[in-house]
Amino acid sequence: MLTEELGRASVQEAFAHCRKIALGHYENFSIASWLLPARLRPHMYALYAYCRGVDDLGDEARGDRPALLDQWEAELRRCYTGTPRDIRLVALQATIRQFDLPPEPFERLIEANRRDQRTGEYQTYEGLLEYCSYSANPVGRLVLHVFGYTDELRRELSDATCTALQLTNFWQDVSRDMEKGRIYIPLEDMRTFGYSPDDLRAGRQTAEFRRLMAFELARTRDLFLRGLGLVPLVSGRLRFDLRMFSLGGLAVIDVIERADYGVLQRRPRLGKARKAWLALRALAPVPTARGPR
Repeated sequence: MLTEELGRASVQEAFAHCRKIALGHYENFSIASWLLPARLRPHMYALYAYCRGVDDLGDEARGDRPALLDQWEAELRRCYTGTPRDIRLVALQATIRQFDLPPEPFERLIEANRRDQRTGEYQTYEGLLEYCSYSANPVGRLVLHVFGYTDELRRELSDATCTALQLTNFWQDVSRDMEKGRIYIPLEDMRTFGYSPDDLRAGRQTAEFRRLMAFELARTRDLFLRGLGLVPLVSGRLRFDLRMFSLGGLAVIDVIERADYGVLQRRPRLGKARKAWLALRALAPVPTARGPR
């Protein structure tokens, strides 16, 4: 009995640790967490802490990042076959067991960060989308699973939203990513519009660059609009979250366009008033559509 109580306390401490990570790192998470069902909040914190942890290893960690990612993957395997040692994955193991989450989405997030160590450029838009299927889409699929949705239609619509969010982040962070040795603008698109990686490294804000960014933003907007088809297929607080993130992403695209695509000078971002307005807009009623569970 004492062992079971200690085990429960350990898991509770692990969830509390993940909560601090989520609320401390992600400014919008505090808003979203108020609207989540109380029973799901700890599990969403655990998912966020996992995603944050693997991204930090791929982007910020000192030392041998591939080896650190291998160690993280070994911890993930312990969630399914044993007892993890990292407090974040102690919480994740409880979430995995509660919702019967498959390992593949977690593994794909690790693979995305491995790819970041091997390559910093993508030749084609299709190749970039394939990368997003590892770096972004697994997150949406895990969230859907926690909320009880496992059908392929909702997964595909979620993929559109998650890919759009990832691409929007790339277009915001062109200069920041370049400092890390990464260029996420497809090289074939750069050639089409007469803009080179050397131009990008030199920070040349040319007419060719503006046309290139306008092209990328238009494709990203189309993905957001397609992904919005998921909103009426879910219910409750998840509907609000989906609308808020989609509207937020579309608003960032608007900000970049209004700034004449000046992402090389500073990172476009939404102000607090704009975020508050989007949150209120996301709360507006949406008709519910029928779909598979």
